[in-house]
Amino acid sequence: MKVLVLAEKPSVAREIARVLKCGVKGKGYLEGPQYVVTWALGHLVTLAEPEDYDQKYREWRLEDLPMLPEDMRLKVIRQSSHQFQVVRNLMKRGDLKEMVIATDAGREGELVARWIMTLAGWKKPFKRLWISSQTDDAIREGFANLKNGVAYNDLYDAAVCRAEADWLIGLNVTRALTCKFNAQLNAGRVQTPTLAMIVNRESEIKRFVPVDYWTIRVDFGDYFGDWRNRAGNSRLFDYAQAEEIVNRIQGKDGVIREVRTESKSEPAPLAYDLTELQRDANRRYGYSAQKTLSVLQDLYERHKLVTYPRTDSRYITSDMVPTLPARLKAISVAPYAELVRPLLQSPLKPTKRLVDNSKVSDHHAIIPTEQPLNLASLNSEERNLYDLIARRFIAVLYPHYRYDQTTIVTAINGEEFYSRGRVVRDSGWRAVTSKPVEKEDPGDDSLPEQALTRHQKGDKQPVKGCRINKSRTRPPGRYTEATLLTAMESPGKFIEDEELRETMKGSGLGTPATRAEIIEKLLHASYIERHGKELVPTPKGMQLIDLVDPALKTPELTAQWEQRLSDIARGRGGRKEFMADIRQNALELVRSVAADTSVYKAHNLTKTKCPVCGKHMLLVNGRRGKMLACQDRACGHRQPEKPDEFGFRSSKHASRINEKLIAQHSDQGVIGSNLGELLKAAMVKGSGVKDNE
Repeated sequence: MKVLVLAEKPSVAREIARVLKCGVKGKGYLEGPQYVVTWALGHLVTLAEPEDYDQKYREWRLEDLPMLPEDMRLKVIRQSSHQFQVVRNLMKRGDLKEMVIATDAGREGELVARWIMTLAGWKKPFKRLWISSQTDDAIREGFANLKNGVAYNDLYDAAVCRAEADWLIGLNVTRALTCKFNAQLNAGRVQTPTLAMIVNRESEIKRFVPVDYWTIRVDFGDYFGDWRNRAGNSRLFDYAQAEEIVNRIQGKDGVIREVRTESKSEPAPLAYDLTELQRDANRRYGYSAQKTLSVLQDLYERHKLVTYPRTDSRYITSDMVPTLPARLKAISVAPYAELVRPLLQSPLKPTKRLVDNSKVSDHHAIIPTEQPLNLASLNSEERNLYDLIARRFIAVLYPHYRYDQTTIVTAINGEEFYSRGRVVRDSGWRAVTSKPVEKEDPGDDSLPEQALTRHQKGDKQPVKGCRINKSRTRPPGRYTEATLLTAMESPGKFIEDEELRETMKGSGLGTPATRAEIIEKLLHASYIERHGKELVPTPKGMQLIDLVDPALKTPELTAQWEQRLSDIARGRGGRKEFMADIRQNALELVRSVAADTSVYKAHNLTKTKCPVCGKHMLLVNGRRGKMLACQDRACGHRQPEKPDEFGFRSSKHASRINEKLIAQHSDQGVIGSNLGELLKAAMVKGSGVKDNE
């Protein structure tokens, strides 16, 4: 008897099959003496469409909402149905005694496998492969320590709840908005509050009124000092007050009132989880969150150089400590060899900054594997991302960055001027990082660092010069993907209720695995646009936030759902209670849309008229670029933004017109070389053939 292994992707299946010595190729699977390895193509099974429950849902009508099926059905995805048939046929083989789920070790990976098992009717025992890297050793060790499949039932329940909640909320609210306002509008339990944060930030920027302010800097010869009041503020919003201070200190000597030197140390930043890596890659290289995830997936699956990407932990477990020397040796090539050498000269003693069992649930932090590094095999994007991960991993094993920070306070006629400098005692982990760690908002009142020579309290300092600098207050910055990921990860600051805000710690909008996809959905739906690194809401996105129910655009409800999903995955929450609340939410949200008296105005109206109904068309994002779509949803006509040289909007369109003209003119002797001109003329006059016929 053999064991069936179900992987999520063909590439992963091939690697597992190689390790398990499955060399016989079948159609959609690989077979060996003990194992048969097959694969999904991502999802092979999905939730049924509304019309699968009732044919009336083929037409979108507000009066048919909400759609609340008693039991949510499954269906095979048509595009990948051939592979589902392969998997189902394998599951029916009599010589397969057991199955191993080898899909991605996470919530969505569990859903991929369990839905296939449900629809294919698998009733035999099953186990779970749960690994955090794709190296040969990790695969062998994983198969030697397979988990009981039913131990992941709670994770599966959470995955089903997530999928059904998105169906019930997303489809109902999207249909309600689209029908009510006769426009292509969609909403979701995660994407809408995320969009609301971007829209609210844009509103703050537009409401912001800049104000002039002034700062004062004095030159003491070998150092400079910046004015501060007793509260530590450097800004003066009255120029006359700034002039008055300057007049009072002109021609006077300063006296050093205080010289304070403090020994300080900074620990290394924590190892990466997915969100932190996406933030850093966006700040340093301008990579989108989706780009980072895609490149990271290749480093994990194809190159086997990093551990599981879709993690929310920044720590490793104590049982991994013995593997650290092997991981360091694997990356001991230029440019990391010199950085690794001191770590391997003595036994490693990682601190709680890296090792903490209590802070690892499903997967540990993203760190290098024991796979030997070959930088030449990586493209530039893979090298950039790997460099961040490798340096962060090395850095967290280095000692603290230590320095002496000196602050000098110089008094002149009652006014105080502050100066700051530092002397590095031990570069520590900062010797490892490729660039200084960037802070998202350094603050305008932070004292600049400068080189300070030795000075004593009571020393007199002549004033060599004095300057008033004019500045303006700045509005809050637009979200970049880096700052938006931070806001999605920790939406608590947007929640007014203090008690609820406390309970939301550790929860967020979406998960590390889904946040990149949410941002891409907002871009594709034309709710936001990228302007350089900034994310800017479109008029369509801003109108949508005005139209949706307040409950759906605030982070409280969605973050509560995510918290409850996490509880379900850990066996601490009830699936039935959660879904009952989701159904009630869907009902209330549809009623809210139906009762709305607002008016939606399309922002992307063009001067091109629909050839079917004559109404002006909208410019929208299509799968192959910009498309023109009729504003009347009942018409539904779509065509490429730019027709070809003859004015055809598609090859199908050209073919139908061609056939019609041949039929009309076959007896007039014009078929042949003159057909091109005839077609052009027909398009100018209007052929009467619709593009969607």
